[in-house]
Amino acid sequence: MSAWAQKYRGATVEDLDPPPALSAKPTELISHALMNAFERDYTHLTVVSEDTRALLGYLNIPRLKEMLKNGTVRETDYVEQAMQKFQRSGKIYKVITMDTPLEELEAFFTGGANGNDSQDFAVVTDGNRRFVLGVATKADLEEFVKRRPA
Repeated sequence: MSAWAQKYRGATVEDLDPPPALSAKPTELISHALMNAFERDYTHLTVVSEDTRALLGYLNIPRLKEMLKNGTVRETDYVEQAMQKFQRSGKIYKVITMDTPLEELEAFFTGGANGNDSQDFAVVTDGNRRFVLGVATKADLEEFVKRRPA
């Protein structure tokens, strides 16, 4: 942990300055979600319920491109056909907020919420997990370390 503490020097997720969350709805066309992701250079989009705004899952844009290339889905299909759903039952999720120390975020990326699975991105929420504030990626963390003076 001391190596991480030196690397991040007390920085939190807020210091990554994650871009605002961009969410798709399950009934949105894949072409629309793709256009929104490309316009903002996002690699992941959260998918939220149209009624409750509850977080349902996400779209991994590189994976979506492969699905389109392979014909698994078409741009005229709905997001729900390509999204990866969050498992609600029996799974404990690590809450990542703007106040989460970057060493915890790195641990999340390398070991996952349960310490077994690596993660490519984290959904940043408020402390009560009511609002999606943004998405942080491994690349964001790596870029932060490169930009920060030693």
